[in-house]
Amino acid sequence: MSLLLLPDLGDLLRLHPQYNAATLVELLWGLETRDLLWLSGPDPDHPARDTLAAAGIGVTEGAPDWAWAEAEHQALLAFMRQYPQGRARVQAAQEAERRLEGALTAGPLTLARLTSPELLGELEELQRAVAAALDEGPGTRWQAKRLDTLAQAAQGHSGAALVALDDLPGLLARLPGARLPDAGSFGASVPGEASRLRALADRAELLHDNDDLSALLAALERETGDALTPMAELRYAAAGIYLAVGDLKSARALLESAAHALKNERSLPGLVLARLGQVRDAQGERDLATRTYRAVLALSFAPQVARETAQAGLETAFALELE
Repeated sequence: MSLLLLPDLGDLLRLHPQYNAATLVELLWGLETRDLLWLSGPDPDHPARDTLAAAGIGVTEGAPDWAWAEAEHQALLAFMRQYPQGRARVQAAQEAERRLEGALTAGPLTLARLTSPELLGELEELQRAVAAALDEGPGTRWQAKRLDTLAQAAQGHSGAALVALDDLPGLLARLPGARLPDAGSFGASVPGEASRLRALADRAELLHDNDDLSALLAALERETGDALTPMAELRYAAAGIYLAVGDLKSARALLESAAHALKNERSLPGLVLARLGQVRDAQGERDLATRTYRAVLALSFAPQVARETAQAGLETAFALELE
């Protein structure tokens, strides 16, 4: 059995309703596999980690710790920016990276688009542009060396692996038996209901000035949740909308309801309690808010954003600021 490479977008999974963390699970369900080789970035707060855990999919870590290469890269950029020619090279590389970011944020991405020869060819072209500007090594975070290491880690594995999108061309070249998912073979089941619900929760967390908040709230209130996006998370998302408009009473009621509805979710308890601490602070209940913040810091899987929110709340009482 060959190794199927699933494209990963990291945090950008939250932006695309037709390719999000739940879509990855739906793809794995279609393959009837309960295991995944993780060849993407090591971020512990990656949006797919909670979703995979909720689906009961085991994850085998295969990516190396590449933090040292990132440190080398930043040191090189700092050195190059001291000289005119170096600054020009850095700007050329950054322009290529901006083009890539634009390709991944302009319009909704689908599995078909992510695995298309056109997009993969564009990725290779941009990588060549960065390498031409900064050279292979610290300039590209030792990309070739890292891809060789990833390919070695994938040897002997079958089933599915999660791979950062911009690593797909390099890994496909290094793993002759590897393949990409055929978007057409999954039919109408991908994206399915789980993807739709995940997209709703993600969208509610990314508010824009021109959003119809009433419509968003109504959509959240119609749902009962599922294993991948539980009711507690839908209430947490709705509470964020109420908090954004200054309705502390409604936000608190939803957050306290969400807290009582929590089960075995990985990072959700930290998010719920951090926001609940802020609401209690804004309502003048400083002692209770402080205890809530401390509860966040005591959690094993509280995401970094929740820890930072709790630590900031302990240092300075949260006050709601509305324009």
